[in-house]
Amino acid sequence: MSGFSLNAIAGQLADRMIVEAAELRVGVTQGARGETIIDCGGNYPGGIEAGLRMACICMGGLGSISLIPSEALPRWPWHLSVRSSQPVTACLASQYAGWALRHDGEQKFFALGSGPARALARREPLFAELAHHETSDRAVLVVEANAPPPAAILEKVAKDCGVASDRLTVLFAPVRSLAGSVQIVARVVEVALHKAHALKFPLDRILDAAGSAPLSPPHPDLATSMGRTNDAIIFGGRVHLFVSGPRNDAAELASKLPSSASRDYGAPFAEVFRRFGGDFYAIDPMLFSPAAVSVTAIESGETFRGGAIAADLLDASFP
Repeated sequence: MSGFSLNAIAGQLADRMIVEAAELRVGVTQGARGETIIDCGGNYPGGIEAGLRMACICMGGLGSISLIPSEALPRWPWHLSVRSSQPVTACLASQYAGWALRHDGEQKFFALGSGPARALARREPLFAELAHHETSDRAVLVVEANAPPPAAILEKVAKDCGVASDRLTVLFAPVRSLAGSVQIVARVVEVALHKAHALKFPLDRILDAAGSAPLSPPHPDLATSMGRTNDAIIFGGRVHLFVSGPRNDAAELASKLPSSASRDYGAPFAEVFRRFGGDFYAIDPMLFSPAAVSVTAIESGETFRGGAIAADLLDASFP
């Protein structure tokens, strides 16, 4: 056991959001079986603070996320700063959007689930490689959607997590909302860890992580807004990983990790998306990573760097 529960920590953060719902401009309702639903940007305006809270909950409370001024991109001075001293657990066991939630009945629904409920359900092969094993009598799930999941999915999530329905909390916000944009851009460290995993770098050697990316302006069009949140990371994201092991491994990781190493790098994401006919899964998965990367090899004290911020491509995405 890891000695802590992601869902217990995130549950406390969600409870605080409920108490402060009016200030955060979020809505709180109950599902058919007593589930708690927090609307952070669908039928309620939400905002940046609601997005920061969502992002922290996505990381199971093991991440520090704030909005900070930055001079790295003069036209886009506000950046999301993300760090965690439990990066693998916070990002891959919790924040990563890896749980496919689909309902093909009368009320069709599809979304990818994030948050610590994933670590209870363990429905993804990834969990066979993660050291964290979660126990909790409550579950907290985050979904990127215009509306909450239908009752059938809520019931399935509670069952898969092994909790009573009235112990399930679900937060949702669409990408077109401010809160939705914030919580997606706050994945700047998570995408770096996910790519490191895809590159076969041993996860247990990633000891600490920090990153930042510019706050993307939301847009009412789904594809445009989705493109902007991705481009904030792909062209404006920076990540610093602290790793153990041989210096040569750290150097290789730094060279392969940046988004510029992808075959599909070089145009705003919305253009790439259209080029592939709207097939998200046809895009090179190695594109989803930060623009600039630093990797420090703890044993040698050396830091290796790769990639660079692409202000011109970010400006093309954020007109």
